[in-house]
Amino acid sequence: MGVSVSTSLGPFVIATLPDMAMAPIDRALRLFQQAFGGEPAGVWSAPGRVNLIGEHTDYNGGLALPIALPQRTYAAVRVRPDGVLRVVSDGMPGGPVSVPLTEVGPGSPGGWAAYVAGVFWALRDAGYAVPGADVALSSSVPVGAGLSSSAAVECSVGAALSDLTDLGLLADLDGRRRLATVCQRAENDIAGAPTGGMDQLASMLGTAGHALLLDCRDGSTQAVPFDLAAHGLALLVVDTRAPHALVDGQYAARRHTCQEAATALGVSSLREVGLPYLAHTLARLPDDVTRRRVRHVVTEIDRVGRFADAVEAADWRLAGTLMVASHESLRDDYEVSCQELDLVVKTAMAAGAWGARMTGGGFGGCAIALVDAASASSVEAAVLAAFAGAGWSSPVPFLVTPADGAGRDQ
Repeated sequence: MGVSVSTSLGPFVIATLPDMAMAPIDRALRLFQQAFGGEPAGVWSAPGRVNLIGEHTDYNGGLALPIALPQRTYAAVRVRPDGVLRVVSDGMPGGPVSVPLTEVGPGSPGGWAAYVAGVFWALRDAGYAVPGADVALSSSVPVGAGLSSSAAVECSVGAALSDLTDLGLLADLDGRRRLATVCQRAENDIAGAPTGGMDQLASMLGTAGHALLLDCRDGSTQAVPFDLAAHGLALLVVDTRAPHALVDGQYAARRHTCQEAATALGVSSLREVGLPYLAHTLARLPDDVTRRRVRHVVTEIDRVGRFADAVEAADWRLAGTLMVASHESLRDDYEVSCQELDLVVKTAMAAGAWGARMTGGGFGGCAIALVDAASASSVEAAVLAAFAGAGWSSPVPFLVTPADGAGRDQ
């Protein structure tokens, strides 16, 4: 049922692609019936996210500005009375993974099922009574592209468990924030990916037509209108198909450097380092690598606030300039870009984009470009031609608009 593909989500590899002629909600339902028999109690979904600006700021107590994507992961779920989790995905090889919930913990189960089992574990650890369940997953979120496919899995499952066990966590913003924290713990503690909380918050709190201004120091959020179509603009995402993984040590190494720098500076997080004091602060740090990492974080936090203001003022020229500055900082100071991401940004700007930057954790994945809607197809064509000229596999460009967060679909 599909063709071979090589890509990654955390430590595991997808072996087959499902029948893409079917909508993912229908694929989830069919897979549930095939794997477990009968019907699920319902289907829940959660979106991936793309970050407009504010990279590697979340775990530094900073600001970020993501949007929830139209692309979603769907979870068909039915509770079980025996305390066992059985989970299957049409994007993963083999049949269902089965694990007693009492055996879920760091390193167990291994592989992709950890992202699902971790949600059960984190809810139980938070004091919620969660039974076993049968779970079938299908997704339209590109995997391995830095668009938070893992958070979409976690949040779709978390939403299902909240409804099926009457936890009420989807009813208001506070509940959704608590559920996002649960899903982040699943990823950090069970799947072993040391991500910040931006991905899960975007997946839980996203609203159509808006970006989410997220203050990672106190967890507060603000909806920022982001209706590009009203201004004749569009947001182009380009999946470079250069593999993106957060469990290979590079992401963790940068997070560790930032934590060590904050300790050396005597602050709780790099958010406490104000931009006016940056030069003095950098002089207190022990080496050039640390100085560059801190410089990116401090200047990126400043760029997020200025970008949000620019969007609200419809100052697209300034917004685009900030996007390019963000990419250059990620490329040169944080060193998380790659040739494919750099080529997308260079080509999009040459083709007339207002701004462009890599997005996500880096080391592959996606770049975004703010473009005039009328010229989106020409920017896409320029990027495709540039990759062909470089002798690389074709990237996958697509347009996105902000979508709603996790919830029940059926």
